[in-house]
Amino acid sequence: MTQKKLYRSIDNAMIGGVMSGIAEYFNIDVTLVRVLYVFIGIFSAVFPAALVYLICWAIIPSKNIFK
Repeated sequence: MTQKKLYRSIDNAMIGGVMSGIAEYFNIDVTLVRVLYVFIGIFSAVFPAALVYLICWAIIPSKNIFK
């Protein structure tokens, strides 16, 4: 049984690949993840959402394309 790992995606990245990596991990459409993140960011305030994105960008490793 293979273990799923969360990586920042290189294939469908707009800024850092965080949202596309999360979409690949949960096997859902990346547009849905991005829209949900924007709505959550708007309703919770923009600064915390941007801060969470930057933290995720720093913590989640990038997918190595040479593996």
